[in-house]
Amino acid sequence: MNVDLKEKGDNITEETMSLISSLPSHADAQGKKLCKYQGTWYYFNILQGVVNFQRNFQPQDTDIILASFPKSGTTWLKALTVALFERSKHRSSSDDHHPLLSNNPHGIVPFFEIDMYLESSTPDLTKFSSSSSSPRVFSTHMPLHTMKEALKDSPCKIVYVCRNVKDTLVSLWCFACAHEKTELSRSRLESMFKSFCNGTIFYGPFWEHVLSYWRASMENPSHVLFMRYEEMRSEPRGQVKRLAEFLGCAFTKEEEESGMVDKILDLCSLRNLSGLEVNKSGRINTVDHKIFFRKGEVGDSKNYLTPDMENEIDMIIQEKLQGSGLKY
Repeated sequence: MNVDLKEKGDNITEETMSLISSLPSHADAQGKKLCKYQGTWYYFNILQGVVNFQRNFQPQDTDIILASFPKSGTTWLKALTVALFERSKHRSSSDDHHPLLSNNPHGIVPFFEIDMYLESSTPDLTKFSSSSSSPRVFSTHMPLHTMKEALKDSPCKIVYVCRNVKDTLVSLWCFACAHEKTELSRSRLESMFKSFCNGTIFYGPFWEHVLSYWRASMENPSHVLFMRYEEMRSEPRGQVKRLAEFLGCAFTKEEEESGMVDKILDLCSLRNLSGLEVNKSGRINTVDHKIFFRKGEVGDSKNYLTPDMENEIDMIIQEKLQGSGLKY
């Protein structure tokens, strides 16, 4: 099996190759292989990043971790968090030195397993805070149980953003096609739908991912904040204030009266971020910045999924979340 374990450009160690050979595996619709590690499906190279993180990450008490299932509002959450911590330095959103004006949110807040620990087993973490007076801010798509050992006894704060499962699926499909520079293929959507429903999609099963953070937020709300993308869209002012309070940088009365909440929301809006030159032309790893910004709409999935597909997903999610207290 080891002969064809490595994808082009992968940096997988012999030890991890041996681990992969012992795990359940399958190929996605594009023929790219995934393996199931600690209950979650990863592409082989990303698993190397996960293993490196688990073995080597040393949390600091003040660390902030932004977590999500892919395509759930990650870019927006990163932008808002950066803007919240940067606001004391940049009173104006037109300040040329504001990091969001010169870098994509994913360039400012890196992923553990996709960026830092994929590139090195011992990356330099000193540069990963949004400013010298701010805490280190990282992100991940790993479920919480994968990070449990590395974060044990750490009071660092975790923010999880959750999105409607059907919108997440359609956004994943659109992102994959844009990244591969192919047309939106119905067959590709149906293939991803099938993987989503049986739990074998990248970072899946979706319900296990969401539940890992939901349960932790119920057990320890001062440690894990569970946010819903739909609430962030419908009541953005209330949600960004809730986020700021959780992160320990609540808005003062003077800031609210001066319109600081709205300034941050304007700066981090899809319209504004997608219109910035850095997000029109830049790229991170192999991904063009512009494809991180699509519609951001709630309920857009109804334009792509058939009623039968919607019903099937609804039934699965209802069954999987039963008794958890989490509802969609």
